[in-house]
Amino acid sequence: MGWGNIYKRRVKVFAVALIIYFDYKALQQREKWANKLKIASLWEKAHERNAKRVLNLIVELEGLWVKLGQYLSTRADVLPEAYTRLLKQLQDSLPPRSLKEVCKTIEKELGKTMDDLFLDFDKVPLATASIAQVHRATLSDGQEVVVKVQHDGIKAVILEDLKNAKSIVDWIAWAEPQYNFHPMIDEWCNESPKELDFNHEAENTRKVSRNLHCNKRCDDSKPANHVDVLIPEIIQSTEKVLILEYMDGVRLNDAESLQALGVDKQKLVEEITRAYAHQIYVDGFFNGDPHPGNFLVSKEPPHRPILLDFGLTKLLSSSLKQALAKMFLAAAEGDHVALLAAFAEMGLKFRLDVPEQAMEVTSVFFRSSTPANEALESMKMLSEQRSKNFKVIQEKMKLNEKEVKRFNPVDAFPSDIVIFGRVLNLLRGLSATMNVRIVYIDIMRPFAESVLQCNLNRGSALNPRWICDTPIHSDVEAKLRQLLVELGNAEKILGIQVCAYKDGEVIIDTAAGVLGKYDPRPVQPDSLFSVFSATKGICAGLVHWLVDNGKLKLEDNIANIWPEFGSNGKDQIKVHHVLNHTSGLHSAMSDINQGDPFLMTDWDECLKRIAMSAPETAPGHEQLYHYLSFGWLCGGIIERASGRRFQELLEEVFVRPLKIDGELYVGIPPGVESRLATLTIDMSDLTKLSNVGNRSDLPSTFQPQQMAQLATTLPAIFNSLYARRAIIPAANCHCSARALARYYAALSEGGKVPPPPNSSMPTLGSHPHIPKFPSQQTVKKQKSQKKTGLDDHGPGQTPSSNSSPQNSSGHDDKGNVYIQIPSDNRCSIDDTSSDNRNIKLFHNPKVHDAFMGVGEYENLTYPNGMFGLGFKRSYSTNEELIGFGHSGIGGSTGLCNIEHKFAMAVTLNKMSFGTVTAKIIHLICSELNIPVPQEISRLVETGSTSQLGIGKPLIN
Repeated sequence: MGWGNIYKRRVKVFAVALIIYFDYKALQQREKWANKLKIASLWEKAHERNAKRVLNLIVELEGLWVKLGQYLSTRADVLPEAYTRLLKQLQDSLPPRSLKEVCKTIEKELGKTMDDLFLDFDKVPLATASIAQVHRATLSDGQEVVVKVQHDGIKAVILEDLKNAKSIVDWIAWAEPQYNFHPMIDEWCNESPKELDFNHEAENTRKVSRNLHCNKRCDDSKPANHVDVLIPEIIQSTEKVLILEYMDGVRLNDAESLQALGVDKQKLVEEITRAYAHQIYVDGFFNGDPHPGNFLVSKEPPHRPILLDFGLTKLLSSSLKQALAKMFLAAAEGDHVALLAAFAEMGLKFRLDVPEQAMEVTSVFFRSSTPANEALESMKMLSEQRSKNFKVIQEKMKLNEKEVKRFNPVDAFPSDIVIFGRVLNLLRGLSATMNVRIVYIDIMRPFAESVLQCNLNRGSALNPRWICDTPIHSDVEAKLRQLLVELGNAEKILGIQVCAYKDGEVIIDTAAGVLGKYDPRPVQPDSLFSVFSATKGICAGLVHWLVDNGKLKLEDNIANIWPEFGSNGKDQIKVHHVLNHTSGLHSAMSDINQGDPFLMTDWDECLKRIAMSAPETAPGHEQLYHYLSFGWLCGGIIERASGRRFQELLEEVFVRPLKIDGELYVGIPPGVESRLATLTIDMSDLTKLSNVGNRSDLPSTFQPQQMAQLATTLPAIFNSLYARRAIIPAANCHCSARALARYYAALSEGGKVPPPPNSSMPTLGSHPHIPKFPSQQTVKKQKSQKKTGLDDHGPGQTPSSNSSPQNSSGHDDKGNVYIQIPSDNRCSIDDTSSDNRNIKLFHNPKVHDAFMGVGEYENLTYPNGMFGLGFKRSYSTNEELIGFGHSGIGGSTGLCNIEHKFAMAVTLNKMSFGTVTAKIIHLICSELNIPVPQEISRLVETGSTSQLGIGKPLIN
């Protein structure tokens, strides 16, 4: 049959590959001294002769190489014109097999003679492709059909070609390491053999047809995002023969016929794109081979696309489908956090932190298509972008030019998205071939949004797993879960965590709902929520720790610790004035809200500005909530008094001793994005807040109406990667409720760290604090191996890297490698005890008085003020001081009751301004016979934000 033996095929493939490789390498050298006017001509001639080499080889070998040629023929958006022009011949016009061979296969497969099967059978095939050829025929009952017949002996050829292709990929990875196509070829090796079973293709065709609700007899009732395409009905199938109904249409590459029919090519390609968006995002089952030869256009108006050949399909898991939808929407919105989270969910890992470059590459991936005549400009743009990205990588990794060329920034590439990427590239090539421009962001967006919204069950009415399946620790937790179900069904909760301690033991640890409006993944106990001003309580705790350890005094003038702060009349402001919100700097930095809100992400600049600010009132004269300035004031004090960076001290003083690693951050590190909850707003509560009158206890720049206006912008700002990674010590703590509750449980007992909790899985503290990307040394080590780490460890896994001696490393349950930040011995805590029984965060026996500003500390606070020293005082309905805590705008809260040794925390992502949180706290305290905080009682009784305590709706 002209195949030759296996050895000759392999030699021919490698010979042509080498000839083309060295041809282009030689031209690159010649270009350096050639006449500039002739360079373009030299490249055109090189493309022409090499494209002919590729075409001739493919025509001679057939088999799998035809598939490759068909793919390349569609990439008019990035390939030179010579390649796409010559390789178009492969789409449906290969040399046909003999009629004798075709008839023999049909009769053997169907068990009948040709005369018994057909009234008529066209001798000349409609098309001949890599695996089969198609003939038009008439069945014995008179139905017109097409018969697809597999080439004899093609299976052995395809399997051999896959081996050859894999060998070429291995060679390319060795010669040019930045071009690692192993995930692509591995997926191709897994999926291509399935095309050889036409029973498989028949079932795929039926499934896609059902999913798209499409046939030539469309119903009047159309589902949402209906696509108007046709798919032939399956009549009969065997392993090597497939009989389908005949549909009269013209080829996409038949420009004259399309013009004669008056086909709108723009509308045609848009509908094909919509059909694939539906398959990918809605159905999670799609055709992986959309080259022009697999489409027809019906001759009858309205000239709908006809989809053919479903041999190569891909089934996506529900989680991967959601991750792909999130990736698409993240690229559309420029949301770095959502993009990195989507990458993590699908198993795509990088060897370094490059969120900006990841966004650029993804945006290019979903970019609008360009007509074929703009291919050269498109290639130039992609080349420039690639060079720019590698320059960033070179600077980050400190590589020389030779090393960066051999560096592959991708550490693990999930095989499941290979065919997804291939489909998008083929669609882009299709639009370029048809000379139309497709805006994928606009066309595919409704389908991507639908998959997330359809899976977003806000309450348990439709989702019995709405509450995370974790053990119930107490009767009160069981009642709490009932309340959460009610609030969820009323759409007052999107995602939430509640944790409570009593007498040092966990009595509640519940997570419920979903991570975001467009993130239907369930909230887990270790999910991270933005808690806004609840961060203030942690920031204040650090100041008290420095006082407790003799690094600072509450009566110290801040200017003595922080000389730059003494300007503009601030030389008399003391540490206790800041903690008590009486420094007079209550409106400092408020201009950020009217100017560039992202200025608050610049830690050093904000410290400079707060040091240059001027007070509005004398220190101690008036207590007004320092909604925006508190964090930078405390942060500057903390860093100057300790000589340490804020985040380092936080980790050493609280995170490690409390064993809450990986679940409490002020400024998240790279690598935790997949656990982040996304903020949204309860609009009904926002309306109530905007109707509240002015309050004398708030600055003029932060009255309820200003709060309501500010709240509308908060999700966009604080969902951004810039804000989440920034150090804003009174506004952007990201934590789980169980981490925040454990912090307050320790504070409630004077700093005594509770015993290790019997917490839900994953165990609290099981996440090493700082995720570590694979090191450059690890990458270099992998170069010497025959196979990449991806081959050795499988998709989605990362080989272990040796950590340096001064670092302690570990692995999480997903195979990620993490590393601890080394610390010096200054201000250190003895955290060697395995059960925490000997650890105390504070040694001052009157530290509770210090927190609340009572007893000997009362003279440091404003008389009858709401705040103690850094914490909001909590009173019972009988006006008795019972504890302290702090809340953030939106409702996230941490608090404790000293007498009852009770502490709890609530974290949520639907900002309800305290109404939801109040109901939760009221229920728990009532069930435990613990005094209900006064402001909580009032809020539950009135059901209005008008009586809301100062901490509840506030943000720094």
